Amino acid sequence: MQSPTVSELLSQNTSLLEVEIKGWVRTFRANRFIALNDGSTINNIQCVVDFENFDEALLKRVTTGAAIHVKGELVESQGKGQKVEIQVKHLEVLGDSDPETYPIQPKKHSFEFLRENAHLRTRTNTFSAVMRLRSSLSFAIHKYFNENGFYYMHAPIITGSDAEGAGEMFKVSSLDNKNLPLTEDGKVDYTKDFFGKETNLTVSGQLEAETYAMSLGKVYTFGPTFRAENSNTSRHLAEFWMIEPEVAFMDLAGNMDLAEDFMKSVITHVLEHNREDLEFLEKRLLDEEKVKPQAERSDMSLIEKLNFVTENNFKRVSYTEAIDILRNSKPNKKKKFKYLVEEWGMDLQSEHERFLVEKHFKCPVILFDYPADIKAFYMRLNDDGKTVRAMDILFPGIGEIVGGAQREERLDILKQRMAAIDIPEEDLWWYMDLRKYGTAVHSGFGLGFERLVMFATGMGNIRDVIPFPRTPQNAEF
Repeated sequence: MQSPTVSELLSQNTSLLEVEIKGWVRTFRANRFIALNDGSTINNIQCVVDFENFDEALLKRVTTGAAIHVKGELVESQGKGQKVEIQVKHLEVLGDSDPETYPIQPKKHSFEFLRENAHLRTRTNTFSAVMRLRSSLSFAIHKYFNENGFYYMHAPIITGSDAEGAGEMFKVSSLDNKNLPLTEDGKVDYTKDFFGKETNLTVSGQLEAETYAMSLGKVYTFGPTFRAENSNTSRHLAEFWMIEPEVAFMDLAGNMDLAEDFMKSVITHVLEHNREDLEFLEKRLLDEEKVKPQAERSDMSLIEKLNFVTENNFKRVSYTEAIDILRNSKPNKKKKFKYLVEEWGMDLQSEHERFLVEKHFKCPVILFDYPADIKAFYMRLNDDGKTVRAMDILFPGIGEIVGGAQREERLDILKQRMAAIDIPEEDLWWYMDLRKYGTAVHSGFGLGFERLVMFATGMGNIRDVIPFPRTPQNAEF
């Protein structure tokens, strides 16, 4: 039978039990007190060793980072901070441990240092909490869609289309770079490549998800996506995960209802199931806030932000109304915004989105009906010819977190939008077929999973919420 976890032992109400546990040593104090953790909880279990009963050579091997097997009696703890502890009767060190070179010592390490040791960073409290929350959010996402009649679709990772029209994609090719086949005009002849055409790693599974929504009704994708953007900001990764539901016969209003209910559901899940991790991360953030200048401190703690989402109705505001509010706001009039709001049609920045959420409406906000010129070709054009049925959800501390739209179901309008940005019809013939055969109103949205994990954990850099970050000049591990 498998040994109990640290989490299970710490929840025991009875003591005087013979137990055994395996885990990694966090600290070993006074040759007597081992703080043991196995990843099942933010908390360690204290293992008390009577050094007179153990060989000195063995105890010297019980160092930070060592994996050990402990047997003993679970008793009521005599010290503060824990309900129970283990009086050790048997102690075995599993495998090797080199205390001289082990990088994760019981002290504060910079996040940059821990990224360089990403294979070991989950042995720290911060990263073990973050990754447990990531796992819990992933489960909550699948649970929500499963309980609401959605089918899980695996969108292709290799694609011949660019859903966003951005062009910043990773090429996939089996051609020999030293002997590339060329056409008569000197260009690479991709007909000689593995797929017979130019292909890339996907930036989105949305277009393919639309095809399944138009037969299965309600589908969602949840998988890796890629963007070859040469950016080193704290909000960009080259490899990231996207959640993209698509629903047939649903308009923009239904899309906003779905997105609001979905976000509240997954955040409620972690509030109910990951309380200890959230409380630890909240304390870490509060300690960080104390050393910041007053003007840079957050108005809400981590758990307050999460409750802010679950306990408030999302305010729905048109882009046009939002521009008027921002143009007439004090920060704009006093030139406090880094990007001044002057004219309709501009793309809103995070500072504008946060002002709407945190200062003006004081609740999560859904902006809709954006200018067509700043949104993607597949979004349904409104009757005014200037705006599209797009929507973005704005959260405190982070700004935009969800982007979605009612999709353009009219073939003639879709062709016009594609032509305007030079997307060849032959590249998306199958996408246009959806508008020829049984076309119908349909909608969906996209949520960057790492953006959600950042919001739920309070982490300030996207590299710290994914196991092994892929960024420019970095594909370690």
